[in-house]
Amino acid sequence: MAVPIRVVDSHTGGEPTRVVIGGMPPLEGSDMVAAKAWLATEYDSLRRSVVGEPRCSDVVVGAYLWPPEEGSEIWRVVFFNNAGYLCMCGHGTVGIVETLRYLNRIDVGRVEFATPAGAVAAWLLPDGQVSFDNVPCWRSQAAVEVNVPSYGPVTGDIAYGGNWFFLIGDSPVPVIRANLTELQAFTVAVRQSLDSQGVTGDDGAQIDHIEVFGSSEVADSRNYVLCPGLEYDRSPCGTGTSAKVACLAADGKLAPGQVWRQESIVGSVFEARYRIADGHVVPTITGRAHIVGDGIVVVDEDDPFKWGIP
Repeated sequence: MAVPIRVVDSHTGGEPTRVVIGGMPPLEGSDMVAAKAWLATEYDSLRRSVVGEPRCSDVVVGAYLWPPEEGSEIWRVVFFNNAGYLCMCGHGTVGIVETLRYLNRIDVGRVEFATPAGAVAAWLLPDGQVSFDNVPCWRSQAAVEVNVPSYGPVTGDIAYGGNWFFLIGDSPVPVIRANLTELQAFTVAVRQSLDSQGVTGDDGAQIDHIEVFGSSEVADSRNYVLCPGLEYDRSPCGTGTSAKVACLAADGKLAPGQVWRQESIVGSVFEARYRIADGHVVPTITGRAHIVGDGIVVVDEDDPFKWGIP
């Protein structure tokens, strides 16, 4: 017997999002953090089936999207990828808003989400762009040095942008698209070195995103972001841009309300600004998503790879 799973596919600045809007289990858990843990324990095979081979690819980020409960207007979402579950995803949030517009579930204006990282408010703008207020962000440590085999000492900031980042401003590998292979090798080596040398975010949180920066002709900088599943972000990375804004704010290099334009390794651009609330940076990220697919994922019980390739 085949089990249909309804999905809508989009990309935000080149980075794909697959939103699951039907066929997933009813949401359980006291909050979205508990819901994420419940999904990881009880339904991880569904994650592998939706975004893993042979149906999909490692670059795709998925999102389970549940409608608001009765009496509420807050949509509930858990993001995931080839490696596991994400607390927050910026490009995915833009993709979800575009998905809801495509499905005629929202109009121009505000929409609210509950995520494992916290509450997120977004706006569908009249020109089709999407802005969202991220969760509170901060720089945890500045100028942290890590010894990376084959590269030597590498210095970066540790910051939270909805996920934990190690941000490197002076990359030994130029941040250009022709260097994708070298950039992956370098950032993977950095991540492995952070793990082996015990460098973490607050409360021992694993730093699972590595971000490096270079110059841009069309924006304030260009970035390359290594994601937890060892793929790179084709978009400028919403949580990564948020982490960068938190570092700029901490250094006094970006004032509240001032716009920072972040180019991705493939040439797409996010705009960012921030405000201060309760002592933390609250970034607002603006980008654009486009629908690329609408269909059904079928899980055939006779398929030996129905839950993905182990």
